[in-house]
Amino acid sequence: MKTRVIILIVVAFLGLGFKSDKPAYKIYNEKGKKVSYSNMLKTLKDADLLFFGELHNNPIAHWLQFELTKDLFQVKDGDLMLGAEMFEADNQLILDEYLKGYISEAKFEDETRLWNNYKTDYKPLLEFAKDSEICFVASNIPRRYASVVFEEGFEGLEKLSDNAKEFIAPLPINYDPELACYKNMLKMGGEMSNHANPNLPKAQAIKDATMAFFILNNWQEGKLLFHFNGNYHSDNFQGIVWYVKQQKPDLKIITITTKLQEKIDKLDEDYLNAANFILVVPESMTTTYTP
Repeated sequence: MKTRVIILIVVAFLGLGFKSDKPAYKIYNEKGKKVSYSNMLKTLKDADLLFFGELHNNPIAHWLQFELTKDLFQVKDGDLMLGAEMFEADNQLILDEYLKGYISEAKFEDETRLWNNYKTDYKPLLEFAKDSEICFVASNIPRRYASVVFEEGFEGLEKLSDNAKEFIAPLPINYDPELACYKNMLKMGGEMSNHANPNLPKAQAIKDATMAFFILNNWQEGKLLFHFNGNYHSDNFQGIVWYVKQQKPDLKIITITTKLQEKIDKLDEDYLNAANFILVVPESMTTTYTP
């Protein structure tokens, strides 16, 4: 009897002090309603373009990207294409050569400008594309040309050779400085340095415009192109998504974003309508690297 009472007290204490479950993530729709992975997948499979806005060092986002890639490949019967901000357009040739088995993994990794977290976070996606024989789009502008815009504005791109311009969205760039994503970037730049470089959001915009350009150049009707990018490039249906809509307003576009919260049992109001689906991860989650 005494032992039974002690057990009941311990159980009661544990029930008061600890939760029975500690989920690593939850998914919400744009209105803040919880959504299951399976229901999200049913919606995603009907998209033309899918943008996954990640936090670059978040392991849950990278894990979910890989799981979605595998599952979308199955439900689409192989009609899947991948693309990523993390690969620059002038590396498309060597990327294709590696995917087709023309060059070794060592040569590819040695000659491509890979992000520091490539092996842990993006290599699994690329290897899946290789094994599944699907297209992988290197969508981003070469960083040296984004730097030109940061230093000189869009005008600096005009001096580039015709060959160089093949890796950039067609000039002149359609740029709306009133878009919140660019206005906020300019504001944040000023707060951090006491002097906002007016070209900072333009450097962001040339990335967005170029990624939209190469996504549309490679997308094939009937297929789903799944694109991986930092969440700022597609949050609030702006950035890349805005540029895509300027050219192809009838495409079905779905977005996912990644957000951190102290508690994940309810979506913060600030994140409502940030994307079609919001992946919420605890702030205490480990990271794949430290910026």
